[in-house]
Amino acid sequence: MDQKSLGFDPHTPNVARLYDYYLGGKDHFPADREAAELVLRAAPGMRAAARANRAFLGRAVRHLAEAGIRQFLDLGTGLPAQESVDQVAAKVAPDSRVVYVDLDPVVLVHARALLCGRPGTVVAQGDLRKPRDVIGHPEVLGAIDFSRPVGVLLVAVMHFVADADRPREILATLREAMAPGSYLVLSHAALDAFRARADAAERVTEVYERSNAPLTLRGRERILELFDGFALEDPGLVWLPEWHPEPADTVDFVAAPDASLTLCGVARKI
Repeated sequence: MDQKSLGFDPHTPNVARLYDYYLGGKDHFPADREAAELVLRAAPGMRAAARANRAFLGRAVRHLAEAGIRQFLDLGTGLPAQESVDQVAAKVAPDSRVVYVDLDPVVLVHARALLCGRPGTVVAQGDLRKPRDVIGHPEVLGAIDFSRPVGVLLVAVMHFVADADRPREILATLREAMAPGSYLVLSHAALDAFRARADAAERVTEVYERSNAPLTLRGRERILELFDGFALEDPGLVWLPEWHPEPADTVDFVAAPDASLTLCGVARKI
């Protein structure tokens, strides 16, 4: 299969590959590295923020598994990384089922190569901006029983959904499909982290404007709106290292949790 048929463009920075670069991965190209370095000049803490986001994902998945969740829908999963959702969940509950959904065809190739064969794990193509199509996807429905509680993961993805795509309506559609007792896990790059450095926010946003998915920074109140209809669990909407912190995950943010650049929360559908 050729690059064109995969929708592969090595010359346009790709947000999944940028994230992989921040995490120290190997799945990126010169255009991605150049763009990532521009971001890091404007926001030097981006590498630590990416690590903090992965750590939050792990803690949140473990929390859900310990609360009895046995099925997980990871939307906008990105390139596979160590301690993936299925690995974390399986440590608590080996019978967990995980569906990874992404629109990026290159992400899907990597995910299917690395994740296929793992029990209870499915990789499906879907566009978060079309949530009804995602929750009605045959591969999703083959693994997820929406009549039972499910953990829906929107980790570092909603800031790539533009206002024109109606993010609150996307969340409302997902919420309607989720059974009572389900959980939403969400993290979102926050404009609040750049209040004292608006120029940095502008430079970061400009870099992502040239990528395959422009970045939309939102303030705390607008991020909080995405949890409408859910009950936020303690400690509420907080910076990444403040959500049930573990020492190894907070070392970079002892003095300034907002240096993680990202607000996060875990909420339950009543």
